[in-house]
Amino acid sequence: MKFQFGKFGGQFVPPQVVEALNDLEKAFLEAIEDESFIEEFKYYLKNYVGRPSSLYFAERLTEKCGGAKIYLKREDLNHMGAHKINNTIGQILLAKRMGKTKVIAETGAGQHGVATATAAAMFGMECEVFQGRIDMERQKLNVFRMEMLGAKVTGVDQGTATLADAVDYAIAKWVERIDDTFYLLGSAVGPHPYPTIVKYFQKIIGEEAKKQMIEQEGRLPDYLLACVGGGSNAIGLFTDFLEDKSVKMIGVEAAGKGLETKDHAATMTLGKEGVIHGMNTKCVFDESGNIAPVYSISAGLDYPGVGPEHAFLESVNRVEYRSATDQEAIDAFLELSKMEGIIPAIESSHAIAEAIKLAKTLDKDQIILVNLSGRGDKDVEMIENYLKK
Repeated sequence: MKFQFGKFGGQFVPPQVVEALNDLEKAFLEAIEDESFIEEFKYYLKNYVGRPSSLYFAERLTEKCGGAKIYLKREDLNHMGAHKINNTIGQILLAKRMGKTKVIAETGAGQHGVATATAAAMFGMECEVFQGRIDMERQKLNVFRMEMLGAKVTGVDQGTATLADAVDYAIAKWVERIDDTFYLLGSAVGPHPYPTIVKYFQKIIGEEAKKQMIEQEGRLPDYLLACVGGGSNAIGLFTDFLEDKSVKMIGVEAAGKGLETKDHAATMTLGKEGVIHGMNTKCVFDESGNIAPVYSISAGLDYPGVGPEHAFLESVNRVEYRSATDQEAIDAFLELSKMEGIIPAIESSHAIAEAIKLAKTLDKDQIILVNLSGRGDKDVEMIENYLKK
């Protein structure tokens, strides 16, 4: 059993899947040593995705908070509006290298599904995306975008009909189609080598942010903040700073209707060690010891596990994990929209909420860098309905 992150990680999957995962790991390790593969990946990041994404000083929000400077890493400005495309470009190049002709993916909020459909369209691959039926209703705009891009969107009705169930269903379908199909996993979760692959393709976020911060401020930030569901945008920001001990890191997960209720997705805060989706990590369990249904207004954060590297980083006290409620996230969503003219994804708004709270407690010469992981067009109708209620 391969554990990549202390006691976390591994491959808790059937033997035929282990074989496919080992083939994937071999192809991945060969690809990242191949200069032509890396050059092609960088080409698409620059000319298709639109990287580097900007590092933006949120001056008016900073002034209102009255404390630390707040900077935003603008992943919302990427093609298709989120950080997810960094990973889908990398993985679809890997699929092409492995001779696969079809890709399947899971999605919650729909941003990974859209990014997968986008990359598949560009490379002429057949694409099917599995999404929980409840999430399809919450994220109708992204469902239509995926279909416009040529993807088949299959609703998942089992369980809670949300992200965790979409992952279950996608893995089961991949097992049936391993020969010609590539499973393009969207977050830093799942059996090895997926968490490592996703981190590799997302670490560009932190690499750029570090250079940009030094150029703009002449030093590193004091804090990094990012929302955490599975944790790909957070691990993308954190990775290049892990050895910089002066930089504190905070992951912000979904407290839903409150940590004192059952309606939350606070895996790091209230979860325990366990196995989910082929990995040993932290999970939310019910009284019977089964994986519990979780809740968040954010379809991208209502996941009952977390990427195994996040569980490891918490265990060694390198990253602190906090949470924000639905209401706090919506308040931050509206605040950033009104103060900076930037409409953030509801997922990203959880990190913005923590940044607003934290900034007020810090000195004006301190710096907070927030990963604005996506834009909020997809959430406007949902938030309108929430506010009406």
